[in-house]
Amino acid sequence: MNQATSVSTPAPMTGANGRGVLEGAFALLRAVERAEGARLTRLAAQCGLPKTTAHRLLEQLIELGAVQRSGVGYGIGPRVYQLGQRWQPFPGLRTAAREPARRLAAATGMAVGLNVLWQGQTLVLDWTPGRASSVGSPDTEATWPWYTAAGKVLVAGAHPGLPVGPLPALWRREAESIRDLGAAFDREGVLEGVCCVAVPLYGPDRAPIAALSVLTDPSHHLERLAGPARRAGAAISRALGHR
Repeated sequence: MNQATSVSTPAPMTGANGRGVLEGAFALLRAVERAEGARLTRLAAQCGLPKTTAHRLLEQLIELGAVQRSGVGYGIGPRVYQLGQRWQPFPGLRTAAREPARRLAAATGMAVGLNVLWQGQTLVLDWTPGRASSVGSPDTEATWPWYTAAGKVLVAGAHPGLPVGPLPALWRREAESIRDLGAAFDREGVLEGVCCVAVPLYGPDRAPIAALSVLTDPSHHLERLAGPARRAGAAISRALGHR
């Protein structure tokens, strides 16, 4: 006679207010990112977690390398940085862009960036310095407004409904011009002393998935950089399967 074996399933661990462990852990990661070096009490308060729960989760994140102790507080750990460096919105994007971006930087002497739109802002994925560029490398851990040249070229070619907030009154006309030219320009509109031209990178479905940008100072003519940027962008798009 067979006897049924009763297997009890452990209840999922939860934080305050019934939130799951994963949600609490990610909330702590966001809080640590916003306030590098913050102490336990502040992090717990920002996340709405009991101190004991926040401390337990932080200790587990430290063991995983996602968080590290920073003085008497906490900071983002190396594992998060390593994982973030591998993130990309489309398979093979970094690999496809690497050599064309290097050639573009070598040919123009200017710095070249690989950019995406993330939560309505411009994010720099990769950066290739130029030998003749006087523009410093951007902070790849920071986000920039959507109206960078890279952001504009992506918004102009994207499906409606992107979370970029209210668009300027003349945006429709500017977007049409960007689509016609296949490039967007920024003349010190985001940072003083920094100008940029950006071109879209396309995936197989004809929608722009990223942008290639060339950064320079105001002494250079952006229009002269647009042609080489378009050719590099076309090479990357072909490698991604766009026809």
